[in-house]
Amino acid sequence: MSAKLCKLFVGGLNVETTEDGLRAHFEQFGALSDCVVVQNQTLGRSRCFGFITYSAPEEADAAMAAKPHVVDGKTVELKMAIAREDANNPDIVANVKKIFVGGVKDHIEAENLTEYFCQFGAVEKAEIISDKQTGRKRGFGFVFFEDNDSATKAVLTKYHTINGNKFTPMFYCAFIKVFNVWKNPSLAVLLQVLWVTFFLSLFFLSLSRW
Repeated sequence: MSAKLCKLFVGGLNVETTEDGLRAHFEQFGALSDCVVVQNQTLGRSRCFGFITYSAPEEADAAMAAKPHVVDGKTVELKMAIAREDANNPDIVANVKKIFVGGVKDHIEAENLTEYFCQFGAVEKAEIISDKQTGRKRGFGFVFFEDNDSATKAVLTKYHTINGNKFTPMFYCAFIKVFNVWKNPSLAVLLQVLWVTFFLSLFFLSLSRW
């Protein structure tokens, strides 16, 4: 998963910028394992964007932190590259900055979320949701980042552990979609039937192997 955090998109390039020129600029932040300026094969010229891949996520973070970048006299756009399997995720494309964190144990506080997730970027705030009447924690919370790149890094790094508490975050919009499905009685029943059918099939499959 860390490989996804090493690759950056560079847009708005000067049409004259070459791969050597792009590499020369961005290697000041770390070793590049790959550097590509995408070409228009028909016209034989640059399409004015490319991709760079660092050897470690920390080097990509250093390049991101040094924005804005000027390459061959042009200020370029630098952001995390979106992998093909994530390209259809509307939450990445829509610049979502808020993530949902589920399965939060009672000993986890909002400060723990802030302290942990700041490794992915600046955190505006974090909150753990409690029942308004009883004050008891409801087992989930939200983290608000200052930019989508930070939120995306946190979500793409699927497995997280805070003080022994393991969980997988998701974008807030994705959480709302799941929540709304479960609020819909007909869809909820259908999903439950599908889950039961799936686990029963696994059970009988395991019996058949004995």
